[in-house]
Amino acid sequence: MKRKIINDPVYGFITIDNQLIYDLINHPWYQRLRRIHQMALAQLVYPGAVHTRLHHSLGAYHLMRYALFELKQKQIDITPQEEVGAKIAILLHDIGHGPYSHALEGMIVHDVHHESLSLAIMHQLNTEFGGALQIAIDIFTNVYPKKYLHQLVSGQLDVDRMDYLTRDSFYSGVSEGAVAYDRILKMITVHNGELMVEEKAIFSIEKFLIARRLMYWQVYLHKTVVAAEQMLQKAIQRAKQIGAIPQSNNLSKLFEHKHLGDSQQYPLHDFCLLDDYDILSSLKGWMQHSDPILSNLCTRIINRQLYKIQYNTEAAITQLLLTQQQTIATQYCIADSDLHYYIFTGSVTNSLYKTADEKINILFKSGVVKDISEVDNALVHNNLAIAEQKYYICYITN
Repeated sequence: MKRKIINDPVYGFITIDNQLIYDLINHPWYQRLRRIHQMALAQLVYPGAVHTRLHHSLGAYHLMRYALFELKQKQIDITPQEEVGAKIAILLHDIGHGPYSHALEGMIVHDVHHESLSLAIMHQLNTEFGGALQIAIDIFTNVYPKKYLHQLVSGQLDVDRMDYLTRDSFYSGVSEGAVAYDRILKMITVHNGELMVEEKAIFSIEKFLIARRLMYWQVYLHKTVVAAEQMLQKAIQRAKQIGAIPQSNNLSKLFEHKHLGDSQQYPLHDFCLLDDYDILSSLKGWMQHSDPILSNLCTRIINRQLYKIQYNTEAAITQLLLTQQQTIATQYCIADSDLHYYIFTGSVTNSLYKTADEKINILFKSGVVKDISEVDNALVHNNLAIAEQKYYICYITN
């Protein structure tokens, strides 16, 4: 095929030089990602954060090309078939995301998460393309013998994280999320079959981990973003409870199925027609619904009249809940059974570095391998691996 280029605002030109990859990008199921926002409702706080899953997957694909090139330059044995497989695995890693990405994870189709859907879609595409995606599937599911290829797709230092931090920082305008992805990718290597980083990149790795932590508290878990996404979940929950009919036929079909099951029970092509606009059009339609709870929630989301949310200790949240419940029930004449739509609590968790199940190994010139948390004078150490948890209360106000 002739080489194709895509102009990306973050990296510049992204090159497509394989016919199979080009065909996958042009497949309708992949093109659906144009209609799914990467950061869900974060745009209500950061107006520029309107980029899509398609932007992110193409960016991750670009970084995978970069990573594979660097590894081959270091004489790591990667065959052309493995190279294409790794690129396809990262290109399709998020193809199973539903509307509004993580905000409605497991909500539209009950307890079915995007990783499972991505794999199901990859299997279907593999059949459609005559088995050409098998290596990509093996890499994605971590059964391929060269484990470092899976680590590039899903791991503590995968190209998925490198792109979403770089891209989300760019579009949101939060400069704290910027990472030295190019420096890190220059320093990656393979030792004893595992993906590692040369010691010269220690400071870049520390910056990467800190940037990730800051982006979670400042953007992904920003209290107003959490409030908006929780309200969206409450609206979908209420619509299902009362049997409200969505404006979208695709959404109606999904409401009728608790599980996707196999293709005989629910065809994937129906799911792959669903996107953010199905949810948005339904929210707008439900603004006029006879049910006051659903109508109120949808009106507030559309007009950005969001609930008040406070972060605090668990004890303080519990006390505030008891105080606010009676006030809201009286003021809005709400039955106890429906009060949870107007006031609710929860918690969010953020970890700098999970040493228990995730490792970033540093390869020193002497051949010694150390986890980043064990490096002398490292900023990232075991104490910082303790998860930080915040409790919140979210409730309606005038």
